[in-house]
Amino acid sequence: MTNKPDKTQSISKKMHEILKTLGEDPSREGLLKTPERYARAMQFLTSGYGLDVDAIARKALFKQEDSEIVIIRDIELFSLCEHHLLPFYGKVHVAYLPKGKIIGLSKVPRIVDAFARRLQVQERLTTEISNTLMRVLKPHGVAVIAECSHLCMMMRGVEKQHSYTVTSSMLGAFRTNPTTRQELLHLLGMGGRK
Repeated sequence: MTNKPDKTQSISKKMHEILKTLGEDPSREGLLKTPERYARAMQFLTSGYGLDVDAIARKALFKQEDSEIVIIRDIELFSLCEHHLLPFYGKVHVAYLPKGKIIGLSKVPRIVDAFARRLQVQERLTTEISNTLMRVLKPHGVAVIAECSHLCMMMRGVEKQHSYTVTSSMLGAFRTNPTTRQELLHLLGMGGRK
């Protein structure tokens, strides 16, 4: 991902003003380059807007006879909450039940990152990942489970450091077939959780 000079300059200028408004001195040594660093960081953290997730997925689709559940678990996830622009982070587990096609394993984390590198809410992020895989793969089913900690809850507001949020999106067989869903949860080690 390359930074765009015009965006970097525009964001830097605004951040300079924000620092002044907060009571800081943007000309002091430690903050001299902060507006530009912030501008570059924000462009990276929101680089998912420029990615075509369908194209990412289509680069590695392969014909395969129907097989059992495919799970990619513990995919690291970092995103920005759209309400406070504070990070949330955790892991996401993605599973699908193939129907004639499989996807290259590295493409699933790339799809996760493409959606995570946008201003997000965890609920929508989970659904966007599952809907994309369902649309592109046309499998028997897709399941996405995200477990994240939100700095907007940890650093401000309720200030609960040990809470985390779990969201799931179950489509196809994972939604309609309790046995398939239970097998997935068992394989993820979540089958016994209440």
